[in-house]
Amino acid sequence: MLILISDAFGPDLPDRLARFGEVTRDKDRLPEAEIVLVRSKTKCKRDYIDSATNLKMIIRGGVGMDNIDIPYAESKGIRCMNTAEASTTAVAELAFALMIALPNKVNRADASMRKGEWIKKELKRTELHGKTLGILGLGRIGLSLAVRARAFKMNVVGWHPDVYFTDWAEICPTLEEVLQQSDYVSIHMPLLDDTRGLINRDTLKHFKDGAYLVNTARGRIIVEEDVVEALNSGKLAGYATDVWNSDPPEPSPLFEAPNTVFTPHIGASTQENMSRIGTIIERLLEDYQA
Repeated sequence: MLILISDAFGPDLPDRLARFGEVTRDKDRLPEAEIVLVRSKTKCKRDYIDSATNLKMIIRGGVGMDNIDIPYAESKGIRCMNTAEASTTAVAELAFALMIALPNKVNRADASMRKGEWIKKELKRTELHGKTLGILGLGRIGLSLAVRARAFKMNVVGWHPDVYFTDWAEICPTLEEVLQQSDYVSIHMPLLDDTRGLINRDTLKHFKDGAYLVNTARGRIIVEEDVVEALNSGKLAGYATDVWNSDPPEPSPLFEAPNTVFTPHIGASTQENMSRIGTIIERLLEDYQA
C-alpha cells in the first residue's frame, strides 16, 4: 500500500505510518497512492480524484472538508475521513487568544512600540470579564471555547441548528438572538451552502454596536466587504480572523480596515495537535486494514 502525504503534517508521521506500507511525499506518485493525507492546501476536486486511479481513502488532517468533493469521491468508491476531534484545543485556544488581543489592542501596541512610539493614553482597553460571548456553532470547538470563556467569568450564549442544551452556554433559538446579546461573536461552523456569506450586511444589523467578531472557521462564512463597512462605521469594534477565502489570501479589503488582527490559518498548527492528528490517522489506517 502506498500512502501519499500531500500536505504538511508532523515530521514524525512517515515513520509512524511505515508499518502500514510505503510512505511518500512525492506528489507525482498520486496515481499509485491508495491513501492520500491532506490538510487544507490540497484540493481534492474532480480532476484530482480522476488522476488518483488507485485511491481508496482520503484522510483530511483537520476538521473542515470543503477542500474535498466528497460526493464525487464516494461515487468512485473512495472513503473520505477527517481527524475532527484532534483540533479542538488548538483552535479554541487561538480563538480565545484573538478574542483577548482585540480589546487589549495588542497588535497596535506592539506595532507602536517597534516604531518608537509611546501611545499609552490612546490605547483604551476593555475587559472580557462580565461581557457576553455569542458562539455560532456549538460543536467540539465551540463548546471548548465556551468552557474557557466561563473561566473568564463571561456570559455565554450560543446557536446551533441541532443543539438544544448544554451546561456551558445558554442556547438561543435563533442566530439573530445571539447577535443581539453578544459583545463578542465567535464563528465555529463548517462552510456549507447555508453558512456561506452568513455574516453579511443584513445579519450585521443585528449585532450590538461596538461588538467584536472572531472567525476561526472558514473565510467565506463572512462577506468581507460588509465586515469592512461595519468596521469603518464602528458597528463592529474589531475583527480577528485566522481564515481566508484562499490560502494564502488574495488582495482583500480587510487589510485596509481598522481594528483588525490577522493570522495565517494556524488554528490547527500546534505541535500537540500534529501529534494527535497522527494518532487518529494511525487508528483510521488500522481500521482500514482490519
